[in-house]
Amino acid sequence: MFVLPTALATTLSATGRLLNRLPALTGIDRGTVGAIAPFFTPEVQYWQADIRRWAVQYDLDANLLATIMQIESCGDSTVSSPAGAQGLFQVMPFHFATGENQIDPDTNIMRGANHLNLCLEYAEGDAGEALACYNAGFVVIGDLIENWPDETQRYYNWGTRIYADAQSSAANSAALQEWLDAGGVNLCSRAARSLGLAG
Repeated sequence: MFVLPTALATTLSATGRLLNRLPALTGIDRGTVGAIAPFFTPEVQYWQADIRRWAVQYDLDANLLATIMQIESCGDSTVSSPAGAQGLFQVMPFHFATGENQIDPDTNIMRGANHLNLCLEYAEGDAGEALACYNAGFVVIGDLIENWPDETQRYYNWGTRIYADAQSSAANSAALQEWLDAGGVNLCSRAARSLGLAG
Protein backbone atom coordinates (compact mmCIF):
# COMPACT_ATOMS: atom_id res chain seq x y z
CA MET A 1 0.00 0.00 0.00
CA PHE A 2 1.18 3.52 -0.79
CA VAL A 3 2.04 5.58 2.28
CA LEU A 4 1.94 9.36 2.27
CA PRO A 5 5.28 10.99 3.01
CA THR A 6 5.45 12.45 6.54
CA ALA A 7 5.70 16.02 5.21
CA LEU A 8 2.53 15.59 3.17
CA ALA A 9 0.63 13.97 6.03
CA THR A 10 1.63 16.91 8.25
CA THR A 11 0.52 19.41 5.60
CA LEU A 12 -2.85 17.70 5.29
CA SER A 13 -3.54 17.74 9.01
CA ALA A 14 -2.31 21.32 9.41
CA THR A 15 -4.33 22.84 6.54
CA GLY A 16 -7.52 20.81 6.80
CA ARG A 17 -9.79 20.04 3.86
CA LEU A 18 -9.98 22.01 0.65
CA LEU A 19 -12.45 24.87 1.00
CA ASN A 20 -13.11 25.65 -2.66
CA ARG A 21 -14.45 22.31 -3.88
CA LEU A 22 -17.42 21.62 -6.09
CA PRO A 23 -19.76 19.44 -3.99
CA ALA A 24 -21.46 17.91 -7.03
CA LEU A 25 -18.19 16.22 -7.94
CA THR A 26 -17.79 14.14 -4.80
CA GLY A 27 -19.91 11.28 -6.13
CA ILE A 28 -18.04 9.22 -8.70
CA ASP A 29 -19.77 6.48 -10.65
CA ARG A 30 -17.04 3.85 -10.45
CA GLY A 31 -16.82 1.25 -13.17
CA THR A 32 -19.58 2.73 -15.30
CA VAL A 33 -20.05 1.10 -18.68
CA GLY A 34 -22.37 3.61 -20.33
CA ALA A 35 -21.40 5.79 -23.24
CA ILE A 36 -19.22 8.79 -22.56
CA ALA A 37 -20.81 12.22 -22.92
CA PRO A 38 -21.54 13.17 -26.55
CA PHE A 39 -19.70 16.49 -26.37
CA PHE A 40 -16.19 15.01 -26.09
CA THR A 41 -14.23 15.69 -29.26
CA PRO A 42 -14.14 13.09 -32.07
CA GLU A 43 -10.55 12.25 -31.13
CA VAL A 44 -11.66 11.19 -27.63
CA GLN A 45 -14.84 9.54 -28.96
CA TYR A 46 -12.51 7.40 -31.11
CA TRP A 47 -11.42 5.69 -27.87
CA GLN A 48 -14.94 5.26 -26.43
CA ALA A 49 -14.98 1.43 -26.43
CA ASP A 50 -11.55 1.37 -24.78
CA ILE A 51 -12.57 4.01 -22.23
CA ARG A 52 -15.62 1.94 -21.28
CA ARG A 53 -13.47 -1.20 -20.94
CA TRP A 54 -10.86 0.65 -18.87
CA ALA A 55 -13.56 2.13 -16.62
CA VAL A 56 -14.69 -1.37 -15.68
CA GLN A 57 -11.17 -2.77 -15.46
CA TYR A 58 -9.90 -0.02 -13.14
CA ASP A 59 -13.17 0.74 -11.33
CA LEU A 60 -13.34 4.33 -12.55
CA ASP A 61 -16.01 6.52 -14.12
CA ALA A 62 -15.80 6.46 -17.92
CA ASN A 63 -16.56 10.19 -18.08
CA LEU A 64 -13.76 10.96 -15.62
CA LEU A 65 -11.33 8.99 -17.80
CA ALA A 66 -12.65 10.77 -20.91
CA THR A 67 -12.21 14.15 -19.18
CA ILE A 68 -8.59 13.37 -18.35
CA MET A 69 -7.87 12.04 -21.83
CA GLN A 70 -9.48 15.13 -23.36
CA ILE A 71 -7.27 17.53 -21.41
CA GLU A 72 -4.09 15.46 -21.39
CA SER A 73 -3.81 14.22 -24.98
CA CYS A 74 -7.10 14.74 -26.85
CA GLY A 75 -6.74 11.10 -27.83
CA ASP A 76 -3.19 11.20 -29.23
CA SER A 77 -1.43 8.14 -27.84
CA THR A 78 1.96 9.33 -29.11
CA VAL A 79 2.04 12.77 -27.51
CA SER A 80 4.68 13.69 -24.95
CA SER A 81 5.00 16.83 -22.86
CA PRO A 82 8.09 18.99 -22.29
CA ALA A 83 8.08 17.65 -18.70
CA GLY A 84 8.31 14.07 -20.04
CA ALA A 85 4.71 12.90 -19.56
CA GLN A 86 3.72 10.29 -22.14
CA GLY A 87 0.72 8.95 -24.01
CA LEU A 88 -3.05 9.16 -23.81
CA PHE A 89 -3.11 9.96 -20.11
CA GLN A 90 0.21 11.88 -20.01
CA VAL A 91 1.76 9.67 -17.35
CA MET A 92 5.16 10.65 -16.00
CA PRO A 93 7.99 8.15 -16.64
CA PHE A 94 8.56 7.42 -12.93
CA HIS A 95 5.15 5.67 -12.82
CA PHE A 96 6.34 2.98 -15.26
CA ALA A 97 8.39 -0.14 -14.63
CA THR A 98 11.68 -0.52 -16.48
CA GLY A 99 11.07 -1.70 -20.02
CA GLU A 100 7.35 -0.83 -20.17
CA ASN A 101 6.14 0.81 -23.37
CA GLN A 102 4.94 4.15 -21.99
CA ILE A 103 2.86 5.08 -25.02
CA ASP A 104 1.10 1.71 -25.38
CA PRO A 105 -2.52 2.67 -24.59
CA ASP A 106 -3.19 -0.27 -22.25
CA THR A 107 0.07 0.25 -20.35
CA ASN A 108 -0.45 4.01 -20.22
CA ILE A 109 -3.96 3.70 -18.78
CA MET A 110 -2.83 1.04 -16.30
CA ARG A 111 -0.26 3.42 -14.84
CA GLY A 112 -2.52 6.48 -15.16
CA ALA A 113 -5.49 4.67 -13.57
CA ASN A 114 -3.35 3.45 -10.68
CA HIS A 115 -2.26 7.04 -10.03
CA LEU A 116 -5.83 8.36 -10.38
CA ASN A 117 -7.19 5.73 -7.99
CA LEU A 118 -4.58 6.72 -5.40
CA CYS A 119 -5.51 10.37 -5.90
CA LEU A 120 -9.20 9.52 -5.41
CA GLU A 121 -8.37 7.55 -2.28
CA TYR A 122 -6.38 10.36 -0.69
CA ALA A 123 -8.93 12.97 -1.83
CA GLU A 124 -11.65 10.88 -0.16
CA GLY A 125 -13.48 10.49 -3.46
CA ASP A 126 -13.51 14.20 -4.34
CA ALA A 127 -13.12 14.20 -8.12
CA GLY A 128 -11.94 17.83 -8.21
CA GLU A 129 -9.10 17.27 -5.76
CA ALA A 130 -8.29 13.99 -7.51
CA LEU A 131 -7.98 15.83 -10.84
CA ALA A 132 -5.65 18.37 -9.23
CA CYS A 133 -3.66 15.51 -7.69
CA TYR A 134 -3.45 13.77 -11.07
CA ASN A 135 -1.92 16.94 -12.49
CA ALA A 136 0.35 18.09 -9.67
CA GLY A 137 0.73 15.20 -7.24
CA PHE A 138 -0.48 14.43 -3.74
CA VAL A 139 0.86 17.68 -2.28
CA VAL A 140 -2.22 19.63 -3.49
CA ILE A 141 -4.73 17.50 -1.59
CA GLY A 142 -6.12 19.48 1.30
CA ASP A 143 -4.32 22.67 0.31
CA LEU A 144 -6.12 25.83 -0.78
CA ILE A 145 -6.59 26.26 -4.52
CA GLU A 146 -4.74 29.57 -4.53
CA ASN A 147 -1.62 27.74 -3.30
CA TRP A 148 -1.65 25.35 -6.26
CA PRO A 149 0.52 25.96 -9.35
CA ASP A 150 -1.23 28.03 -12.04
CA GLU A 151 -1.30 25.05 -14.40
CA THR A 152 -3.05 22.95 -11.76
CA GLN A 153 -5.61 25.68 -11.09
CA ARG A 154 -6.44 25.78 -14.83
CA TYR A 155 -6.54 21.97 -14.98
CA TYR A 156 -8.94 21.89 -12.02
CA ASN A 157 -11.11 24.64 -13.52
CA TRP A 158 -11.48 22.96 -16.90
CA GLY A 159 -11.50 19.39 -15.60
CA THR A 160 -14.14 19.85 -12.91
CA ARG A 161 -16.42 21.79 -15.22
CA ILE A 162 -16.06 19.37 -18.14
CA TYR A 163 -16.62 16.42 -15.81
CA ALA A 164 -19.65 18.10 -14.19
CA ASP A 165 -21.14 18.62 -17.67
CA ALA A 166 -20.51 14.95 -18.48
CA GLN A 167 -22.10 13.81 -15.21
CA SER A 168 -25.19 15.90 -15.93
CA SER A 169 -25.58 14.30 -19.39
CA ALA A 170 -25.18 17.67 -21.09
CA ALA A 171 -25.22 17.66 -24.88
CA ASN A 172 -22.61 20.44 -25.00
CA SER A 173 -19.92 21.75 -22.69
CA ALA A 174 -19.02 25.43 -22.54
CA ALA A 175 -16.00 24.44 -20.44
CA LEU A 176 -14.73 22.10 -23.16
CA GLN A 177 -15.18 24.86 -25.73
CA GLU A 178 -13.18 27.24 -23.50
CA TRP A 179 -10.42 24.63 -23.23
CA LEU A 180 -10.38 24.22 -27.02
CA ASP A 181 -10.30 28.01 -27.52
CA ALA A 182 -7.43 28.33 -25.04
CA GLY A 183 -5.20 26.09 -27.18
CA GLY A 184 -6.69 22.63 -26.84
CA VAL A 185 -7.72 22.77 -30.50
CA ASN A 186 -4.03 22.47 -31.46
CA LEU A 187 -3.66 19.29 -29.42
CA CYS A 188 -6.85 17.90 -30.97
CA SER A 189 -5.65 18.74 -34.51
CA ARG A 190 -2.48 16.78 -33.84
CA ALA A 191 -4.54 13.90 -32.42
CA ALA A 192 -6.84 13.91 -35.47
CA ARG A 193 -3.82 13.58 -37.76
CA SER A 194 -2.32 10.82 -35.58
CA LEU A 195 -5.61 8.88 -35.58
CA GLY A 196 -6.29 9.38 -39.29
CA LEU A 197 -9.37 11.50 -38.57
CA ALA A 198 -8.13 14.68 -40.26
CA GLY A 199 -9.89 15.50 -43.51
